Amino acid sequence: MPDTREHLALTHEGAAKVLEAAVKKGAEIEAPQCIAVTDDGGHLLAFARMDGAKVLSVDSAIAKARTAASSRRPTGDLSEELERRLAFATRGKLTNLLGGLPIVVEGHVIGAIGVGSGTGEQDIEVARAGVAALAGAQGW
Repeated sequence: MPDTREHLALTHEGAAKVLEAAVKKGAEIEAPQCIAVTDDGGHLLAFARMDGAKVLSVDSAIAKARTAASSRRPTGDLSEELERRLAFATRGKLTNLLGGLPIVVEGHVIGAIGVGSGTGEQDIEVARAGVAALAGAQGW
């Protein structure tokens, strides 16, 4: 078994494309958003708080992206019991709020997007638009 493996990584340029498309969708649906784009480890690569977006949604958008990157799945579908246990175990770093999507290319999670400040459905719509802007990314 080899000691190393190739690793796809989301670049700053790619993160900027995701962010730009998400901001455009937020403006289009008239839902100002906080939008966070992270690498596969949940580390912030790009962020925007659109004019009119809720200030506290800064933290939730980052948590949504971090959670989607870590869990390798969309946020918002955990049971209440598991949600509380994970929030406690991670000292509040993970969230089960709708609006977080992993960014998957060629079967590999290369990053994530977290969106907050609208309804859960608006957050997901904006996140999907962001992911769709990246060539080769899996759609949600």
